[in-house]
Amino acid sequence: MSGPTLEEAQQLIADARAQALALGKALSIAVVDYGGYLVALERMNGARPMTPSIALAKAYSAAVMQRPTAMLKNWSSSDPVFFSQVARMGHQPIVATLGGYTLKRDGEILGGVGVSGGSPEEDQAVCESVIAAAGFATDFPAWAGAKQEANGRG
Repeated sequence: MSGPTLEEAQQLIADARAQALALGKALSIAVVDYGGYLVALERMNGARPMTPSIALAKAYSAAVMQRPTAMLKNWSSSDPVFFSQVARMGHQPIVATLGGYTLKRDGEILGGVGVSGGSPEEDQAVCESVIAAAGFATDFPAWAGAKQEANGRG
C-alpha cells in the first residue's frame, strides 16, 4: 500500500484552503497516509488553536477505520463502551463526527483527510468536495453500525 504523495496532500490542502476562503472560514486541514501518519497539515491564519489536532484526529480516524468519520457516528452510539475503548488504542484518537474522509482510489485505502474549524457540515462539505475533485472515491458501503444514507455516503 502507498499513501498520498506530499504533492497530492499539498494539493488537497490548497483546494480546501480555497474553499475555506470562499466560506470566510479559517480552517485546519490534515492529510495522513493509510496508517494514519501525517503527510501534511496546515492551520490557516486565524484558525482556532485546537483545530489542527481535531483535523488530524479526523484524518486518522478516516484512514485507519477505512470509512468517512460520519459513518462512525451510529457505531459510537450503538456500542459506546467498545467505541470509547477502540478510540484510544492508536496513536491518535478516533472521532465520530463530520469532517473526516477516507482517501480511496481503485479500491485501495491510501489515507485520510480531516478538516476542522467550520461547522461540522462545512467541514464535511469541504472534505467531500476536495476528495471528489482529486479523483478519490466518495461512496462507501455501510458496515457494522453505520447507517447508509440515500446518497450512499454512509
